[in-house]
Amino acid sequence: MIMKKTLGHLSAIILSVLCSSPGYPQQVRLVPAESAGMSDVALNVATERLQQHIDDGDIAGVVAAVARDGNIVYFEALGYLDLENVIPMPADALFRTYSMTRQITSAAVLMLYEQGKFKFDDPIKQYLPEFEDQKVLRDPSSTDLKQVRNRIGDITVAHLLTHTSGLGSRSSRLYRENNVRDKNITLSEMVTNAARVPLFHDPGTQFRYGIHATILGKLVEVWSGQLFEEYLQEHLLNPLGMDSTMFWAPEEDLDRLSVVYRPVDGRLLSYQIETIPYTLRPRLIEGGVGLLSSVMDFMRFSQMILEGGLFNGDRILQEETVALIYENAVPDQAMPIGGTGYWQGSGWTLGGFNLVLDNMDYNFSVSTGTIWWDGSAGTRYFIDPVQGTVIVIMAQVSPSSGGGFRENFSNMVDAAITDRR
Repeated sequence: MIMKKTLGHLSAIILSVLCSSPGYPQQVRLVPAESAGMSDVALNVATERLQQHIDDGDIAGVVAAVARDGNIVYFEALGYLDLENVIPMPADALFRTYSMTRQITSAAVLMLYEQGKFKFDDPIKQYLPEFEDQKVLRDPSSTDLKQVRNRIGDITVAHLLTHTSGLGSRSSRLYRENNVRDKNITLSEMVTNAARVPLFHDPGTQFRYGIHATILGKLVEVWSGQLFEEYLQEHLLNPLGMDSTMFWAPEEDLDRLSVVYRPVDGRLLSYQIETIPYTLRPRLIEGGVGLLSSVMDFMRFSQMILEGGLFNGDRILQEETVALIYENAVPDQAMPIGGTGYWQGSGWTLGGFNLVLDNMDYNFSVSTGTIWWDGSAGTRYFIDPVQGTVIVIMAQVSPSSGGGFRENFSNMVDAAITDRR
């Protein structure tokens, strides 16, 4: 049975996680759910449902947080970080965020946009000449490098931000057969590899989810004159107090790195999801899939977006730049970005987020206008400007479905809103 958390208990948990960071506000805003127009009873039911997913063997453990109007109303750490060694899930657990890295990279790109380092319609060949003569496959399902044609149009920065460049997924057969992405190569080498194989389609004509944010990481280096990870640390992670966000875990953080599990014959078994473990510094620093992080670090990042680029009174992004993060930037020719489910009801923004254009196409509760995304090992977050809510939930399971724990949690959080807008 799940015991109801008092506000004092909640405060103790969150304060221990948040206030350890010098970048976090001294006044941490914790409020009862009812004062934020949400039901504490309904949120406790959400906790019970998460615990049921753990008891059913869908996930080993989970950390989840909910905020409304900048006030944290819910925080839970349930289950286990490590089942084999019976280590409980800590509040500050580190999770492989995979594709949730993309929005962090995009935020860094937008910071450099504000500095006038580029324009969104700039051809990337202007900064990465490797892409000057890139061809296009005659048949996007082929891997025959000889069956190509001349490209119509150039890849722009906006195309990279919206997955409409013609580049493909790191797991595509074309990229695997030509060793485009390998954790043992450098970022510069991956960029060269991506440019030497053909595009799947002409730039701006189709949405194809892929390696775009990793190429953006290289552009950050070109524009800033710093290593990608150094720019992120200095200009985004440090100002936001995101001291649990990193590309690999140093020895002192290994005790909070969550184990990835895979369901096999009704049991959860530990699963080595990456070729180079996150305990070692990789040669390839990827802006698309590379970050470890915590629930509260992504809460900080999300609150900055929700508050129009402000964090703790400091301006991280300009308000007009943040407005772009809520707008669909996919060219009309490339819409819809998918033919089924939420893909059909979504767009993509210059901030690297999925944008809910029509919530009726979703099979879980979400407001039209919400920006969100997830990671392939069980992480997800939502920023809802209509209801003023942020939801961050993280587990480590592959495949990431975990019995629908993320969808069920967002449904229950939505049901807990009593003061709807």
